Amino acid sequence: MKKGLVIVESPTKVRTIKRYLGKDFDVKASVGHVKDLPKKRLGVNVEDNFTPEYEIIRGKSKIIKELKSAACKVDNIYLAPDPDREGEAIAWHIAEELQAKRGKGKARQFHRVMFHELTEQAIKRAIKSPGKLDRKKYESQQARRILDRLVGYKISPLLWSKVKRGLSAGRVQSVAVRIICDREKEIRAFVPEEYWTVIVQLEGPNPPPFLAKVIALKGKKLSIPNREKAQEIVRDLKSADFRVKKVDTKERKKYPSPPFITSTMQQEAAHKLRFTAKKTMMLAQRLYEGVDLGDEGPVGLITYMRTDSTRVAKEVVKEARTLINGKFGKDFVPQRAPVYKRGKMSQDAHEAIRPTSVVRAPEDVAPYLDKATLALYNLIWKRFIASQMSPAILDQTRVDIEAVLYLLRVSGTVVRFPGFTILYSETKDESREKGRNNSDKDKTDLPSLAKDDPLKFLGIEPKQHFTQPPPRYSEASLIKTLEEKGIGRPSTYATIISTIQGKEYVSLEKRFFYPSALGLVVTDLLVKHFPEILDSKFTAAMEKKLDEVEDGSNSWINVLENFHGPFSKSLNLAQEEMKSIKIEGVSTDIKCDKCGAPMVIKYGKSGEFLACSGYPECKNTKDFKRDAPGPIQILDREIMTEKICDRCGRPMVIKKGRFGEFLACSGYPECRNTKSISTGISCPEPGCDGELFQRRSRSGKTFFGCSRYPKCKYATWDRPVAKECPLCGSLILVQKITQSDRKILKCPVKGCKYKIDQEGG
Repeated sequence: MKKGLVIVESPTKVRTIKRYLGKDFDVKASVGHVKDLPKKRLGVNVEDNFTPEYEIIRGKSKIIKELKSAACKVDNIYLAPDPDREGEAIAWHIAEELQAKRGKGKARQFHRVMFHELTEQAIKRAIKSPGKLDRKKYESQQARRILDRLVGYKISPLLWSKVKRGLSAGRVQSVAVRIICDREKEIRAFVPEEYWTVIVQLEGPNPPPFLAKVIALKGKKLSIPNREKAQEIVRDLKSADFRVKKVDTKERKKYPSPPFITSTMQQEAAHKLRFTAKKTMMLAQRLYEGVDLGDEGPVGLITYMRTDSTRVAKEVVKEARTLINGKFGKDFVPQRAPVYKRGKMSQDAHEAIRPTSVVRAPEDVAPYLDKATLALYNLIWKRFIASQMSPAILDQTRVDIEAVLYLLRVSGTVVRFPGFTILYSETKDESREKGRNNSDKDKTDLPSLAKDDPLKFLGIEPKQHFTQPPPRYSEASLIKTLEEKGIGRPSTYATIISTIQGKEYVSLEKRFFYPSALGLVVTDLLVKHFPEILDSKFTAAMEKKLDEVEDGSNSWINVLENFHGPFSKSLNLAQEEMKSIKIEGVSTDIKCDKCGAPMVIKYGKSGEFLACSGYPECKNTKDFKRDAPGPIQILDREIMTEKICDRCGRPMVIKKGRFGEFLACSGYPECRNTKSISTGISCPEPGCDGELFQRRSRSGKTFFGCSRYPKCKYATWDRPVAKECPLCGSLILVQKITQSDRKILKCPVKGCKYKIDQEGG
């Protein structure tokens, strides 16, 4: 008989763990959650202390049956889902399903094991010293799940009735949308102010020449509001004598950043690699679960990737210091190993994100990883090693210069010792830097200067500037803001961002978030009627209460009771008083071209459109588009084409319906002929002269089929591309999007293995 059954979340981990535990253990995967609240109803009995009504997730009955069958053959079951609250809930639900007695009433023994890294040492250590299921952690997750269900399943139907069916609200996602909307309102309300700077080019006794900025007049900070004031300064300085008043040189140490936590990894991957948070977490999961390293077999390359702690095991720090000494020299090893402070909201349940073995350098694993996964591992490895290195030592020089009654200043920095920067430098947040009046002081190459040195005047240039509005949020800066405000947890950031884009509340354009008109409308309605829930402080306070449930200082029922009372009152009031956008619409400055009444924006099955506010007397509607945050542009409903209707001979026009654009006869309603729009790609079936058209299945899913259907039944779910396969000669390739968001082109012919990366990773 086997010693035990180990149950993990992901099937990817199974092979890695089996290899380390051997034949004595059976290893199975639950493939995520096995039980959850029902999809089509609330599933929470509020009157009975918020009792949840869990049910087996559709499609998971077969997995539970397999787990029960495996459990019948062992006495010990090791529950090893991910080491976080969600993992605890999965473990708890699996235990509930496998609780049945064995044989002559002998109960199975359940053990909770945590795999913080998938290495042989860590796995065997966890199995040797298992713990127990943590009810408090499970109840904390359960409270979060019920809170989110109450908000989502109570407010969402309200939005369906008042705005548009299919909308959703969430305790955390709605706050994230509000943050983006509030920033957009700030930008739109911003009034730029003019200011000027005056830059003088000077030369000292030694080269090179340098630039100095005018900063003060008669000992007071100088403000230059307009061209006239700038020109006055230029006139005063053109004939002035320049002399060095003071030279200050200070040594400054630049310390490395801590090793990654979830949020900083997502931010830095966005800056350096242009990865979305979703892609970063998917690749990190792959690195954690295990990568096949040839003869070594599957090996977990990083520690658990959902963490808010910068703590690192002592033995790993020792390994890192040894590696740094051998690779860079003893000067790069600090006298004492750095210890990083934990954040205020940190649970400190896991270590920081780090390589499971520091000697496994990126170049060593490169042959076994794809381009994107290697790039993330390289980032994690370098960040961790750099975090254990000596600080960089900089000489900062500031020179003050006198000229009549004016004071000028120039600063420069010289790197005396590179320290950790020889390996890694953190990227500045572009969205926070954008629009600032950044000087080039850190890049200035200063000559050797001393007090009272005379300086030669070479030129002067006044420059006009305007104050800039606050920048829009990028993925990185939004994650940073959510973290700073205590909204959500490390494991939720990627999901939050995916959800608010999927619901079309915001769009990501040129790497910055813009709220949609729908996002602004819904946010205004929710802020008016649910101000507490849409307040970031309330959301952060709720996270603290969930932490209290986990540490035992609060009960999950108490948390829900304190929330539900005020929430119910707000909900009842909103059902009566919330403005109906479905009926009234969102006002605009556009006049109806038929009756002159104002047009309003309404939301239908096909999206937003303009409608006359005089409805039902005037039924005029218009399609429009708006490039955020630009003005509304009215679109022609019908675009004439050169195609002729094959039924009546009239021209065909392009129209827009709930499933997108289509061709329709211009003779409607006399002729109701419609057609799909061709992709312009010939059908690849031998002997067929048809074209591939984009169509919709009964379930609403897009596919591409031949125009000669039913004579030709060629169809593909993947978007066709007019390129010939170099291996088999197929007339088309098809585009596929992988789980890591990579676009690849592959041959659709069965048995042909041609495949190429369309984006280069």
